[in-house]
Amino acid sequence: MHKSFNRWGALFAGPTVIAFMIGFVIPFFMGLYLSFTRFTTVTSSKWVGLDNYKAILGDSNFVHSLWYTSLFTIATTIIINVIAFAIAYMLVKAIKGRNIFRSVIFMPNLIGGIVLGWIWLLLLNGVLAHWARTIVTSSTDAFWGMVIVTSWQQIGYMMVIYIAGLQSIPTDVLEAAKVDGANGRQTLRQVVLPLVMPSITVCTFLTLTSGFKMFDLNLSLTNGAPGRGSELLALNIFNTFYGRPGFEGVGQAKAVIFLIIVAVIALIQNRYARSKENV
Repeated sequence: MHKSFNRWGALFAGPTVIAFMIGFVIPFFMGLYLSFTRFTTVTSSKWVGLDNYKAILGDSNFVHSLWYTSLFTIATTIIINVIAFAIAYMLVKAIKGRNIFRSVIFMPNLIGGIVLGWIWLLLLNGVLAHWARTIVTSSTDAFWGMVIVTSWQQIGYMMVIYIAGLQSIPTDVLEAAKVDGANGRQTLRQVVLPLVMPSITVCTFLTLTSGFKMFDLNLSLTNGAPGRGSELLALNIFNTFYGRPGFEGVGQAKAVIFLIIVAVIALIQNRYARSKENV
């Protein structure tokens, strides 16, 4: 077995490694280099040192997008995980038609973000019209509009992960808790939640990272309006890179900072959640 792996391992793993290098490693280091240059094309780059990063410090739109995205991510992470877990907890019980409910709740995840945003734009504006408002009347309206649509789209996907975690709990553990006199709330808090912690880790990681990377719904629902007040980080970077000639280097520097922020937060969250699994 070991000899076969040494002989054929490189043949089977090689294409994947090469694709990873071409698709991620090389573009990453090229992007890191370009963040220190002024360029319009990759071949026309000119080294400017930290000038691009200094320009970011004076960009009030970027700072606003950072805080706005952080609040958006916190809100969606809490709402999605709480509702998804609650639905999963109900649908693992022996109720009639639970498979149909699971399918219906999961279906929004199959719709693309741009199309979903356009559909919900019509719905939300139709409702808000009764109060002479639209989703972009204020950045607060836009914020909660994006939170509602994002939660509606992702709850079904997280529900499936939670259902898998709940179904993996040994029935004898639940029966033992019942025999010991634990009520439903105590069983949930002391037995179910600790055993479902791996699923909570995965779902929290996915919702955190997707919240920070949100682009398509932001573009189709608000496009940053009003006055770039609802512009999330990904859209801010896009508008800087493609909407401001001569600022491609600044946009690339923002992308590097964006990557660092998401990576650090994801690693901290994952490490904290993993420590809870071992308690």
